[in-house]
Amino acid sequence: MSEINVDNILLEKFEQEIWNKIPHLEGGKVVNATPLVDLTNDLKECAKSLYKFDISNENLKVYGKFDANLVSGSIKVRPAIHIMHDAIKTGKLKNGQTIIEATSGNFGIALGQMSKLGLTVISLVSRKLQEGVFKELRNENIRIMDLDMDICPAPGMKDADALAAKATAANIRSQLTELGFDPAKFDDSISEIEKLLALQDIINLAKLISKIYGCFCPEQYDNELNIEAHRTITAVEIDQQLKENGDSLNDYKLLCAFGTGGTSGGLSKYMNEKYRKKSVHVVYPPAGQDVAGIRTKDKADGLKLYNPDAYAAEHEIDFEQAKYLLKFFVDKGHNIGESTALALYAILQMLSNGDSGKFVVVVADGIEKYRKNLEAMSSNQRIQVSLEDAASSVQDYDKIVWVHTQYTPKEEGIEIIAKALGVDKEKISIPKASTIGKLLTTQEIPDELNKELEGTKGKSLLICMAGNTSLMATKVLANKGIVTESLNGGITNLPEGQGKNPGEYIQIARE
Repeated sequence: MSEINVDNILLEKFEQEIWNKIPHLEGGKVVNATPLVDLTNDLKECAKSLYKFDISNENLKVYGKFDANLVSGSIKVRPAIHIMHDAIKTGKLKNGQTIIEATSGNFGIALGQMSKLGLTVISLVSRKLQEGVFKELRNENIRIMDLDMDICPAPGMKDADALAAKATAANIRSQLTELGFDPAKFDDSISEIEKLLALQDIINLAKLISKIYGCFCPEQYDNELNIEAHRTITAVEIDQQLKENGDSLNDYKLLCAFGTGGTSGGLSKYMNEKYRKKSVHVVYPPAGQDVAGIRTKDKADGLKLYNPDAYAAEHEIDFEQAKYLLKFFVDKGHNIGESTALALYAILQMLSNGDSGKFVVVVADGIEKYRKNLEAMSSNQRIQVSLEDAASSVQDYDKIVWVHTQYTPKEEGIEIIAKALGVDKEKISIPKASTIGKLLTTQEIPDELNKELEGTKGKSLLICMAGNTSLMATKVLANKGIVTESLNGGITNLPEGQGKNPGEYIQIARE
């Protein structure tokens, strides 16, 4: 058996500068614990004032476990640093190595702590991330590899996935070369890379690139240490704090959203081992809603750490309702993010169904990344509209503008849009895909698009494949003072588009 070759200098720096600043066990007790805050009265007030739901006489206790207070601003620093600690102690990670991971934001931001030790961190991300997340990734000195994928994909189009995969592979190759990696090694594995891209399997793409170049990949979606960090620290910490309050975790239901399955898995394992019960309630947004970093239930299914048999229950929560709760709590001075709003609203739904009692909600992150979304909501600026609303007020739009980075409508597609909205085809504008790509990449408005959006009415309707790209573009434009609205569901949700192969009315953009 070979001896483990540990980089002791890196280990010492890591433990002094990072490990000692986050929650960990010392002498059987968790140190650096994050706050456990009583939210009971604020939730009661919120229920009554916002939702006309009087729970003032309920025998209720609600605590928030505020991991938004952690270094890097989210709960993800717990598994990230737990995995890094293990990697250094077992010789898998040494000074000079690059860390690479697929991330929806918070885990990548947490890995940014490693850049303080001189290690390079690369995050594979898609443009579906909110600009606030991109900003924090950049602030942590993280190299962002933007894949230009996972935006309104068009499954079912003949050759579309293969063509998109080739284009994205070329994009990745270029970015890796700029970062100093040998493109020849990339070319040797191009077939496997394109296969993963065609499947939009970014999780395994990160593993493959890591293997090709001898990097370290934390593999957060598959790594059991993701669960262990929460079983051995987070759950113990909450239990410890409740005991100090003269209470017991045994009497509480735990609520958390689902990102990778680490938090729900670790808390479930602890509750089963210590109290022989299922106490974890997992919350998701419904299919079609985009809540940053949180998976819908259908997208959780199939992930290695997804284990519904261990949960007490699963809840699909409408963020369109929960977002008002988010604003209420932020206005009260609580630093909570979108996933926490879902969990707190889930409690209200459980109470309305007669399920009262004691609850601990995992506050996974804070509001800063989502501040612009909150500001847009506060100003009552409508950014997403249904087909019915758009068609009924179509005369208020200067133009109907197609926005996508990969696909463009054929003549049949233009006719579908025109018929659904009741407008002449001449009112529909089709900018170049590269123009939309530039808008989303740079967060600046290209001159060509600026001209398309000019008009006397001061508002345009944006439409894409399924609604995500147009929503992202609407938010970027809103930040620049330009009013647009995004058609919910995109062209694939229009009456004439439903049930058809998208290849009949959409094609790969060729410029």
